Amino acid sequence: MRTTIFTILVSIICTPLIAQENRDFTLRDFYTENMELTMNTDEVYARLPEEQRVAQMIIASLGKLGKPYASVKPLIEKRQIGGVIFLSGDPEDFKNQITEINGIHQNWPMIMSMDAEPSLLNRRMPGTPDMKPTADLKTEADISAAVDIIDSILNYVGFHQNFAPVIDLSASNEAIGNRTFGLTQDEVSPKAAQFILETQQDQIVATAKHFPGHGRVAGDTHKKLVYIDGELSELGLYLPMIDANVLSIMVGHIAVDNNKKYSTNGAPSTLSPTIVNGLLRNELGFEGIIITDAMNMGAVAEIPESCLLAAKAGCDMILMPPDELGTLNSILSATQNDPEFAMQIEQSVRRIIRLKLCLGMEF
Repeated sequence: MRTTIFTILVSIICTPLIAQENRDFTLRDFYTENMELTMNTDEVYARLPEEQRVAQMIIASLGKLGKPYASVKPLIEKRQIGGVIFLSGDPEDFKNQITEINGIHQNWPMIMSMDAEPSLLNRRMPGTPDMKPTADLKTEADISAAVDIIDSILNYVGFHQNFAPVIDLSASNEAIGNRTFGLTQDEVSPKAAQFILETQQDQIVATAKHFPGHGRVAGDTHKKLVYIDGELSELGLYLPMIDANVLSIMVGHIAVDNNKKYSTNGAPSTLSPTIVNGLLRNELGFEGIIITDAMNMGAVAEIPESCLLAAKAGCDMILMPPDELGTLNSILSATQNDPEFAMQIEQSVRRIIRLKLCLGMEF
């Protein structure tokens, strides 16, 4: 019954809603030279204890496919995580749970996120309005209609970040399928850029994925490590997304082989400083949030200290670490003995605080 009521509600609120929080700043301010925003970020960073700074980087999971609330709640109570991804469940249950989480602490804001791609929304939140797969969104009107519905739902439930759009070029890869806008850069770039612009206008953080390209590989990173053999043929998709001011880019668990400049030496890109800090941050000039793909996936889960290695590679957010507290402690410990790494972590934390302030959150 609840999902039926929710479907009716969404038909009424299909014009995107912006969550009513503090509105000193919006997502449009993130990339601007806003001195007040910078000063506020500095002030928040200065008064957070070291553990609570690093906690900003850690995103735990909830929902039917995530961890049970009983295991995540103590991490929230002790301020040891900075956000939550909800994986699958009833939207009204999610709304109630987010309300409860937000009530645990005053001034400890957490980013609530979801894989709300057009192709996945109905599986992630059953009872939501039927959506066309991403591959079937052919016109600007199609994309606007999809974004309107998705953002209305996300704002209603209480989400801040959407891990979409997929910009990989493949219809045949088993992990991608109909989740992408097309088979060529000319098809995908303008559609993905529109999706990003309209999503962020609705105060939802968009996320381009899976860097440096998951489309032209064999296999599924949920199950095993996959390889780009040679040229990074999907890399050209990312500059248009950066030009569209995408606020977040997700790095995939994809190794790069037979490429002298960008080889990951058998490791996933998520753990490669060459790919994350070298290519994405420095060469492409991306100044937003770099987030890992889920760190419990088969391609990376068995690698020792993988979450610490992802942070060392330059990732700002560590998504779904198998051991959240262990990840927090390992990063804290490493910063004590490595001043250069400590400075890198400081920059990651400042980016996240700045993003949260632009989402209207209060510390």
